[in-house]
Amino acid sequence: MVNLSCNADGYDSLDPMGNITIKWDVISDTEANQVVTVSIYNYQLFRHVEQPGWKLSWDWPGNEIIWDMWGAEATEQGDCSKIKAERPPHCCEKEPVIVDLLPGAPYNKQEANCCKGGVLTFMTQDPGEYVASFRMSIGSVSNDGSGPRMPENFTLGIPGYTCGDPVQVPPTKFNIDKGRRKIQAVATWDVICSYSQFRASSSPTCCVSLSAFYDKTIVPCSTCSCGCQGQLGADQCVKNGEVPPALQLDHNEPPRSVVECTHHMCPIQVHWHVKQSYTQYWRVKMTVRNLNHVKNYSQWNLVVLHPNLKSVAQVFSFNYKPLNQYGDTNDTGMFYGIKNYNDMLLQAGGSGVVQSELLMHKDAGIFTFREGWAFPRKISFNGQECVLPSVDEYPRLPNTSQFMAPSMLIIIVASLSLILTIF
Repeated sequence: MVNLSCNADGYDSLDPMGNITIKWDVISDTEANQVVTVSIYNYQLFRHVEQPGWKLSWDWPGNEIIWDMWGAEATEQGDCSKIKAERPPHCCEKEPVIVDLLPGAPYNKQEANCCKGGVLTFMTQDPGEYVASFRMSIGSVSNDGSGPRMPENFTLGIPGYTCGDPVQVPPTKFNIDKGRRKIQAVATWDVICSYSQFRASSSPTCCVSLSAFYDKTIVPCSTCSCGCQGQLGADQCVKNGEVPPALQLDHNEPPRSVVECTHHMCPIQVHWHVKQSYTQYWRVKMTVRNLNHVKNYSQWNLVVLHPNLKSVAQVFSFNYKPLNQYGDTNDTGMFYGIKNYNDMLLQAGGSGVVQSELLMHKDAGIFTFREGWAFPRKISFNGQECVLPSVDEYPRLPNTSQFMAPSMLIIIVASLSLILTIF
């Protein structure tokens, strides 16, 4: 109940300040016309906007129309028959839906930070691509002498996001002439959009399995973590080795899930294996498996909460960044692929796996293999929290007499050899 409430309120303990902010800057304002720049900033630490991208929409408070746009376009022109002009407006819809231009758009229609097909990265992984912008010329067909007014009821068109009301903030200042001069917007409003995993999907999309070198038991993903086979509303599944059915994919909608038939029915499975113990260090192997037959995950990321992440010594095959969100507490980190090597997690099959190993120092006073300490407290994939097994099922540490570090084992073997030689 507590987790559902937090998700419904759009709160994420791993990214408590994360949001997408829509900034509405009025650049010029006359009695009948406004020029407005709209920017969308992804201020989240590890959640990005994938294809088909954002679809920004709002409600006009009056009879506003969009005369022209640069850097984006409205999906519908609407009924402009009442507008008598040499050139028809770009959009006359009461509730316009705006989409980003595609890469390679005509130069005279481009705007700074446009033309990425609606895809937004985030500041942690790719700080150069976390913002999208477009510009538009707005008019009004009302006869009361009032010009365009601030819209309301903003939506991003992305599952899971809810936007608040516009709030007027100090006007934005823009650098021109290579920073030698600043100009200021006439007025600026911010619209804050928060994410809720509960709103995005009624069921999880990721699960975690566990294993350790000191226990022969492999703890699988919990049964029905993401759904049950044949259950109403569950993803369609195909058995291992079967060819998935051909789908009529709509490029304007998120790809449907056709997952491999498993007991957990999750598109993504993460496996955490405690691989080895040394005198001063211990090693973990992480494996991410894509069981979705119709989707590749570009610029994927894995966020892990574990108390020993403050002592990461080396990460193999993945990039790593700590996420220090609570002062000096350093127990959360983000793992993501190396560009042009493994930053694309391909759909289900032999190539639908990425994996890496993690070496951490054994901190005196806190390190232990007991009571499941070696396993993560939370894991999320692409901002979606994964389902962990019950703590009662975690791999168990053997009795002290049965469990020894490799270095101690070598000493014992050497001592026995010496005794046998002497006698």
